[in-house]
Amino acid sequence: MKLIVTVVGRDRVGIIAAVTKILADNNVNILSINQNILDGFFNMILFAEAAESKIRLVELQQKLHEQGEQIGVEIKTQHQDIFDVMHKI
Repeated sequence: MKLIVTVVGRDRVGIIAAVTKILADNNVNILSINQNILDGFFNMILFAEAAESKIRLVELQQKLHEQGEQIGVEIKTQHQDIFDVMHKI
């Protein structure tokens, strides 16, 4: 299953590390990361593959959401198919 993870919030040290640690701990492979900072706001979109992971999507979403609350950013995680449908023009 391919996933899209988006992260938005005030920039601070350790955002990427906090997100990627959860993914690595759950055997989710990162395929691509794009991030930027504009006027102090951090924005990241990450593509990942969870084929080897044993965690259910809803559990991963919860872990990342909780981590986002702890570090002061909003983290959204969704199946790539849903993301693609939502962003079709």
